[in-house]
Amino acid sequence: MPELAYVNGKIMPISEATIPIEDRGYQFADAVYEVIASDNGKLFCLDFHLERLERSMVALHFPAVSIESIGQAIVSLFEQAAIPRAAVYVQISRGVAARNHAYDASTLQPQIVMTVRPIHEAPAASRENGIRVLAFTDNRWGRCDIKTVQLLPNAMAKQAALDAGANDAIFVSKEGIVREGTSSNLFIVSGGTLFTHPLTPEILPGITRRVVLDICRKLRLSVVEQFFTLEEALAADEMFLTGTIAEVMPVVAVDDEPIGNGAVGEISRKLYAELKRRMREEGDIACPARSTL
Repeated sequence: MPELAYVNGKIMPISEATIPIEDRGYQFADAVYEVIASDNGKLFCLDFHLERLERSMVALHFPAVSIESIGQAIVSLFEQAAIPRAAVYVQISRGVAARNHAYDASTLQPQIVMTVRPIHEAPAASRENGIRVLAFTDNRWGRCDIKTVQLLPNAMAKQAALDAGANDAIFVSKEGIVREGTSSNLFIVSGGTLFTHPLTPEILPGITRRVVLDICRKLRLSVVEQFFTLEEALAADEMFLTGTIAEVMPVVAVDDEPIGNGAVGEISRKLYAELKRRMREEGDIACPARSTL
């Protein structure tokens, strides 16, 4: 079960993978990415990830790339690595050129790199007892709905939370609106109803968020996509994060303020169990045919 890399069509050990120093992804964060998880030897929601990857490239006016061929490359890399519980990282940059803010689109060729590694599972105690997060003022760029690699504010907030003894951070606007986590979306539960931030440019349209909303509909749980404040979040009965690696991660405290009774709630547990069932039983590596951008 080797950890492998893919660089523009070639598969190799990760230690041998290199990219040009003038790749715009490296110099300007001019790149988009996706992370696809597998469980029980099956990639989960690959078609959703390809759909979002395509949307990100279109939003940034990237040169044409065949989404179908990217999907096939993901499957090939995943199958060669043969890691049942894996994370496949996919990054596509605008291309390589002499460093300049402006670029000549006619001369650029997108650089496609991927890696596949085992997923490092969250500690069992985190899922059983929940995690603690800190609230940070959102200082990210205005298009968080595009999944780019410019994640410095996210990384700094996450590290600051860890340094303070917490597990993660959540972003809150200057007006007090709760946005999302550093690498996850966020839900609260109040009076039996779930609330989550609507899809706007301020948050990422998360794949796990999308699946959890579908699970809620199937379980006939009431969900409202609307803004809520940090004050309202602190008064909630439950809170949890959703993400490809986080899955459904219960939050039991924000800035040392307990959420609900400070314990993992019933709805959080139920949604996590159903998400894991889907991942293990309904995972799909199929690559639907798609047109070139």
